[in-house]
Amino acid sequence: MTTPRRYQFDNPLPAPRQEHLPVYQPQPIPGPAVYEDAGRPIVVQHIHQAPPDRTVQRVALGAGVGGGAVAAGVFLGPMVVTLLASAAVPLAFLALVLVSAAWGVGTVVKAVGGPEGKQAANNVAKVRRKRG
Repeated sequence: MTTPRRYQFDNPLPAPRQEHLPVYQPQPIPGPAVYEDAGRPIVVQHIHQAPPDRTVQRVALGAGVGGGAVAAGVFLGPMVVTLLASAAVPLAFLALVLVSAAWGVGTVVKAVGGPEGKQAANNVAKVRRKRG
């Protein structure tokens, strides 16, 4: 009869086995490669595409442009892209604010203005449809 376990991990663990590690045996170094075609080695060439900034730089240098223009293209190019992206966010927010304000003003004019306000809103909508 076994005694009840007091804790969840109270069971006896199996005895660890001793594994026999392999003994290191040095192997002979292979000799020089023998080529079939009269001693001419096979050349393995890896071609990688350059990153975009290096491509711009290489094209500019290949066209005979000076180092200042290359530096301007490499450094000012990403800065202009960043400037345009950062300028687009406030403009989009401003457009959202203007659209919501115009919608709010139209709603208030319709609600508060009575029949004259509704007629004014209808006139504005007609003018938009004719132009649009």
